[in-house]
Parts: sequence; structure tokens; C-alpha cells
Amino acid sequence: MKAKFNKSWNSSKQPRKQVKFRANAPNHIKRTFMGSTLDKVLRKKYGRRTIEVKKGDEVKIMRGKFKGKQGKVGSIDIKNTRLTVDGAQRTKHGGEKLVTWFNPSKVKIIVLDDKDSRRLNKSKKTETKTEEKIEKKTEVKKETKEVKKDIKEKKK
Repeated sequence: MKAKFNKSWNSSKQPRKQVKFRANAPNHIKRTFMGSTLDKVLRKKYGRRTIEVKKGDEVKIMRGKFKGKQGKVGSIDIKNTRLTVDGAQRTKHGGEKLVTWFNPSKVKIIVLDDKDSRRLNKSKKTETKTEEKIEKKTEVKKETKEVKKDIKEKKK
């Protein structure tokens, strides 16, 4: 791997190189690290398993002290790949409340913020492509079954 950031770098088994890749990545690539899993209903609707978290999405925290708590995404820190959830705050011994940061892999998106139409259009395109692929596969299977039947009939 090069000194700073190499866009064409594929992968490595060595954790030190993986950490270096993520740390030295520019923000437009770090944005893709902000992906979070979708709820089952949204997976079916958009034909995707994950999508990038944005401010305004409603998420459910899946790990840690706040597990099971739901709230809207308050702010996102792309540089450090973390986000805050409204309503999830820690309290210090003096009673002062602190913002709690979460890794996007530790939350599940329950409701997508639909203000950005391009974000949803990307998802719908993938859904239609997967549906078309499934239809083509079923057609091919039917055709092969018919061909096999014809061959059996000719043998008889």
C-alpha cells in the first residue's frame, strides 16, 4: 500500500493495513463506511440490505448500553465514522449530560428520511434489476424443463 491513500488498493489480511486504509481515506470514500443495515420491511421494499445513514433517519440501537432504544439521527461525523442518536445521552457524576456517539454498524435503520429523492431512486433501481434477474432465471428454468420433456418424449 502506498504512503497516503491508494484508490486501487484491493484488500489485505493484515489489520494494520486495513486500519491505515480506513484512516487515510478521503471523506467521499469514508462516506461509504457510514452504511447501516435496513429493517426487514425496508429491505424488501428497496431491495437492499444496507444504506448510508443520513441525518433525520430513525434508527434502533442494536448494541451497548442503549440497546433497543430508538431515535432520530442527530448528527453525523464522517471523518470519524460515527453518529449521534437523539435521546441517547450519558450522564456524568455531576449530572451533566454527554452526547453518545455510535458506530453506524451498531444501529439499524427503521425509517428512512425520504427528503432526498436521489437516495431512494438508487434503491428502487436495484430493486427492479433484481426482480428482472429473478424473472429471467425462472424463464430459463421453465425453458430447460420443457426441453428436457421434449427429449424424453423423443426417446420414447
